[in-house]
Amino acid sequence: MPWSPYRYPPAMAHLPEPVRDKAIEIANALLAEGMEEGKAIRIAIAKAREWAAHRGLME
Repeated sequence: MPWSPYRYPPAMAHLPEPVRDKAIEIANALLAEGMEEGKAIRIAIAKAREWAAHRGLME
């Protein structure tokens, strides 16, 4: 099931809002490609942190 800014995995709850929104976007894309949910969440969080770091949104 796709996630949204209002309904997302607990693992994303600690992320700052812009990073969480990006992680949700990435996770939904990975799920659409058929990736397993747990793996999609882990990859999405890592990629969203990387995305944010390049934009100065995370320390």
